[in-house]
Amino acid sequence: MNLDAALAAAAAIAGVCTGVIAMLAFRWSERDQARPTRSSLHTDAVLPPGVDTVLSVLRSSAVVLDEADAVVKASSAAYALGLVRGGKLAVEPMLQMARDTRRDGEIRQVELDLPRRGTGRGDALAVSARVAPLGSRLVLLLVEDLTEARRIEAVRRDFVANVSHELKTPVGALSLLSEAVMDASDDPEAVTRFAGRMQVEATRLTNLVQELIDLSRVQNDDPLEDAEPIRVDELVAEAIDRCRHQAGTKQITMAAGGTADLRVWGNRGQLAAALGNLVENAVNYSSARTRVGIAARRVAAPGGDLIELAVTDQGIGISEKDRERVFERFYRVDPARSRATGGTGLGLSIVKHVVASHGGEVSVWSAEGQGSTFTLRLPEAGAGRDRDRERDRARNARDRHHPLIGPDDREPDDREDDETHSDETYPDESLPARPTRQVLP
Repeated sequence: MNLDAALAAAAAIAGVCTGVIAMLAFRWSERDQARPTRSSLHTDAVLPPGVDTVLSVLRSSAVVLDEADAVVKASSAAYALGLVRGGKLAVEPMLQMARDTRRDGEIRQVELDLPRRGTGRGDALAVSARVAPLGSRLVLLLVEDLTEARRIEAVRRDFVANVSHELKTPVGALSLLSEAVMDASDDPEAVTRFAGRMQVEATRLTNLVQELIDLSRVQNDDPLEDAEPIRVDELVAEAIDRCRHQAGTKQITMAAGGTADLRVWGNRGQLAAALGNLVENAVNYSSARTRVGIAARRVAAPGGDLIELAVTDQGIGISEKDRERVFERFYRVDPARSRATGGTGLGLSIVKHVVASHGGEVSVWSAEGQGSTFTLRLPEAGAGRDRDRERDRARNARDRHHPLIGPDDREPDDREDDETHSDETYPDESLPARPTRQVLP
């Protein structure tokens, strides 16, 4: 009996001890969870209220450092630029700026060139860094990527330099020729010869200024504001008429062919100028008694059918290294030939901008001594009109539920176009010389 009592007492004591130990362990766990850890010190809790929200919407790369130079907060852009690595600010000049700002409280700003992460290119990443105190212990670093802005500024400087050079040449020639006319006032034959040269240089200057105006217009205007369906054969006929005199002088045969009754959607003036520039280049860079062809056809595409216009010549061709740059402003494959033909180096650049603004693309196939084929691909009129119709219908649907717009204020739906497209082709003798070269390999 005494043994049973002793066992019962021992079990009771063990149960009490177990309960006490469990309660102490639970309390200890709660204290550990409530105690701030090393990682929790570097969270949003240490930031002043609202700072985290502001940093999340900034376009700049943002980094917040504490008094130990540890990263408290960093945006994803800061990691993408390689500013933060392993929880530390990886750019030593910025780190030194942060330390100086923490010491004296002054705001500092500097522009730096940083190496690009993960690329083998030697070009640097241009950034602007601004450091300011954030509260009593933190420092805020904001970094702006200036690389694209600097590239655009360099392009602008090059463009201004090229324009200045191109304008200087005919202006200088006109000045010299005018002096020659004055000195040869007693020689009618010389005056006539110099006056003819003055007309050539004046025409060259006029063409250059006009193409600069055209390039500025196609870069700044939206051609689809005044878009309309345009017959492709009318564009082709206008381009041929534009170059008929030059082609006749060189005895160059011009032929048009392909699918008839095609239409594109866009600005008539800009598209006519773009196609005219391609045909004019084909004539200027072709030898005498050769052939220039213009072919049109419809090609299927995921977003809707496209109209493909190919201008093919049998001229001098373009080398592989020049094909990548022919659409740059003022770039000439043969500068001497451009001077002889009055080329400005802006024609293909205008073509590129016009086609891009119409939602299309331009490509080139060429081989030295075998000629070139420039191909335009533009949205077909039906596809462009359908997109506009869907946009108008969506706007009208919104207007129906707008409390300030009545039913009489809504625009009517566009009438369905009952025009049909024909696949009739021109006679075989009118097709271009090499229609199979109108598509890039």
